[in-house]
Parts: sequence; structure tokens; C-alpha cells
Amino acid sequence: MRYTRAKICCISSIAEAQMAVAYGADALGLVSSMPSGPGVISEEQIIEIAATVPPGVSTFLLTSAQDVNEIIAQQRRCRTDTVQIVDRLTVGTHAELREALPGVGIVQVIHVQDASSIAEAVALAPQVDAILLDSGNQKLAVKELGGTGRTHDWSLSRRIREAIAPTPLYLAGGLRPENAADAIATVEPFGLDVCSGIRTNDRLDEQKLARYMAVVRG
Repeated sequence: MRYTRAKICCISSIAEAQMAVAYGADALGLVSSMPSGPGVISEEQIIEIAATVPPGVSTFLLTSAQDVNEIIAQQRRCRTDTVQIVDRLTVGTHAELREALPGVGIVQVIHVQDASSIAEAVALAPQVDAILLDSGNQKLAVKELGGTGRTHDWSLSRRIREAIAPTPLYLAGGLRPENAADAIATVEPFGLDVCSGIRTNDRLDEQKLARYMAVVRG
């Protein structure tokens, strides 16, 4: 049976982190400053939460910075074990990021729009530790870089997953307990990444989390 990693994003407190870990999360997403979307917390909170996460559970720093030097400085402040880049790099390269942050995972987000996303993923996959597909839109006046609550075309996601193998692929965007099984069956991702689909009034909802994790682990 395929083991699908569960990344619980938009963690906003130590209590939420502990709840997610208790239900079997493999990774936690900690959202720094973004142009839009849910889950943003201060760097001080990210540092505090990341320090409490037990070994074996990854901590992802979600950053909207597009300058490698800014990302390096931010990771060194926040001390997570993974950096999730939610926009395209405009200054510097992934190779420079890897050289500066040895041992830190690098995950690049691609916001799936159309077939051009396949070529983008194929070009980036050799440079990073994983690709994460989401449903944002970088072309808007106020960019959407995650947390939209929308699904995208999972048939494209499947094609991307096959095209970039063996690079791991995370699937995000509009996931919830009701569609997680379909997402796994359709895309067969390395991991699922959920935020708004298991939250109520901006708080991690234990009942939704329990139902979601039961599906992912089932």
C-alpha cells in the first residue's frame, strides 16, 4: 500500500502543532508574510513553534521572498528544516540556496494553470528536493500564492507527477476530508498538503483533522 505523507499547513500555534503531530502529521507548514491568503504568522511564532516539533516531523517555512539572499536569511532566523518557495525566484538560483543551506530541504511550489505548468515542473525538479502543486495565481494584482481552497486540474497534476519522477510531488489546493481519497487515487502524490479544508473560523478543527487523517491513512 502506498504511504502518502500528510503535510498540515497554516499551523498557527504550538497547540495546533501538537494536535497535528498527535494525529500523525509528517510535516507542518508555517506561513510567513504573504500578499494574500490564510495562516500567516510572525517569524517569532514560527521560531517558537518549530522549536517544539519532535524529530521525524518536518517543519516547512513558507516564504514569498523571490530573492535567494532573503530566503537564506529568513531560514536562518526561523530554523525550519525545509523551505517552501511559493513564488518564482527572480534573484539567485536554487543551487545557491542549496549551497548556503546544507541539509535544509528545498521545495518549489508551482501554481497549476495549464499545460505550461508541466514544462515548468520538469525544468525545476532536478534543482529541488520536491515539487508542490497548488492552485494559486501569480498573475493577479494581489498574488494568490496558496490557501485558496480551490482545486485545480488533477489530470495535469498526474501528468506532472509522472514527468518529474522520481522527484517527490506534494499536492495542495482545495483538499478536504471528502476529496482526499480521490486526490490520492488520481495523482498518486508523495504527499498531500492541506490548509483551509480542515480549519473552521481560522482554527485547526480537530474533527475535520481526524476525518482527513483517517482518509489519508486509510
